[in-house]
Amino acid sequence: MTQLLHVNASPRGQVSQSLAIADAFLDEYKAKRPELKVDSLHLFEDPLPEFGTAAAGAKIAAFSGQTPTGPQADAWDQARAVFDRFAEADEYVFNVPMWNAGVPYVLKQWIDIVTQPGWAFGFDPATGYVGLLAGKRAVVVYTSGVYAPGVPPAFGNDFHATFFNDWLRFVGITDVTELRLSPSVLTATPDRDFEAALERAGAAAREF
Repeated sequence: MTQLLHVNASPRGQVSQSLAIADAFLDEYKAKRPELKVDSLHLFEDPLPEFGTAAAGAKIAAFSGQTPTGPQADAWDQARAVFDRFAEADEYVFNVPMWNAGVPYVLKQWIDIVTQPGWAFGFDPATGYVGLLAGKRAVVVYTSGVYAPGVPPAFGNDFHATFFNDWLRFVGITDVTELRLSPSVLTATPDRDFEAALERAGAAAREF
């Protein structure tokens, strides 16, 4: 059975456009694949462990080939539970609204928890980093309110899709389908643009 993890990085609930586009994809995809098992992670609702001093110490210990102990071991175990939920999936859907040219802070927290040596990536002094999650695939919904590809810098810059796409590549996920809605504020037809994005999501699901 194929397992899909949907990571919702929007705090806006049912008024979120990025979530609506992700749901449009999922509705169509589930109709196509009724055996699909979907796990939904809502980052602004589901609690994440802190990744502070103890966890950072555990990461350095693990990266150095040591075994974390004491509070570091406890923090490492909490991080591992978050990672296991991530790694168990075969496919992913992420909806990622742009925040201040980047990604929402809680998504960055989740990334910092799951992106650990020996779990999501390996390292060789001669050849560098290698992602350990190869063979998986992802759909990413990117939305923004003002920024759009090709706009002048006065309308924003993209450290949003550039960062997240690079992170996917870093952990080994290179089969990525992007769905974008940008922008709504600067166009004369925001409602029509949104409906078109929903239609593109359904079409992408039928081809996925």
